[in-house]
Amino acid sequence: MKKITIATRGSRLALWQANHIKSLLEGQYHGLEVDLLKIKTTGDKILDVPLAKVGGKGLFVKEIEEALLDGRADLAVHSMKDVPTELPEGLIVGVIPEREDNTDSLLSVHYGSLAELPQGATVGTSSLRRGAQVKALRPDLEVRDLRGNVDTRLRKLVEGEYDAIVMATAGMKRLELEAPKSSLLAPPEFLPAVAQGALGIEYKADGPMAEMLAFLNHEPSKIQVQAERGFLTGLEGGCQVPIAAYAEHDGQTVHLTGYLSDTDGSNPIRMEAEGPVADAFEIGLGLARKVIEAGGDEILERVYGEL
Repeated sequence: MKKITIATRGSRLALWQANHIKSLLEGQYHGLEVDLLKIKTTGDKILDVPLAKVGGKGLFVKEIEEALLDGRADLAVHSMKDVPTELPEGLIVGVIPEREDNTDSLLSVHYGSLAELPQGATVGTSSLRRGAQVKALRPDLEVRDLRGNVDTRLRKLVEGEYDAIVMATAGMKRLELEAPKSSLLAPPEFLPAVAQGALGIEYKADGPMAEMLAFLNHEPSKIQVQAERGFLTGLEGGCQVPIAAYAEHDGQTVHLTGYLSDTDGSNPIRMEAEGPVADAFEIGLGLARKVIEAGGDEILERVYGEL
């Protein structure tokens, strides 16, 4: 192939990610022309409603997947945490490049950590998972919805709309951004979203892309993502539910920690499982079953009932 097209969202971070893969492809295949097709997704269009209340899965990928299926694009680069566990027939996320930092960051103008925030301070986040874990650690804080791209969120922080905000560390690193003060919210105290910090490359299962893209795959990262997505699949969860998962492995054994709670951080269920890396996805599914049996089904029922 002399020319391929990458479908991507149009945000600054999404374009960084797509251009990162573009440069790796052009470096690997001399003379290859790589174009970007920018697509506005449902999640990009609806900015005045909390993500959890928009409903549905695939808010940031559906229109991009349509471009893959109708041939306008050859591959798509996603933030893997945005990708639903069920893909349209004929498509596959077969390549996971090396994962970036999977932690979250607390960003502020005046306060250097969660502990330093004053009583009743406002914390902005679009994620129920982040909000629930913040509330569990500091029940006195007011968690408020925060939408928009990375730059918009940082601007709202600097303009004083929030005392602090929580965002993925990976996005800050990739765009080389920083806030006046920041601190990591990291395992074991604060668990990341499923596949946070990982990119996923999606393409047609029966096309030529699998072989062409194989050099980009990072197997250690892929194993982590498989275990974490197994947990998410087992809970049938999406952005409407406070679900977190954190997988580690030594090349032979996967250790997975899973988390589920009510939206206010109450009734947390945190459980662990481990097994061989070849069974990473099944280990995630099994851990989800254990969480459901421990009361997770009641939490899911309550959370969906609130929406």
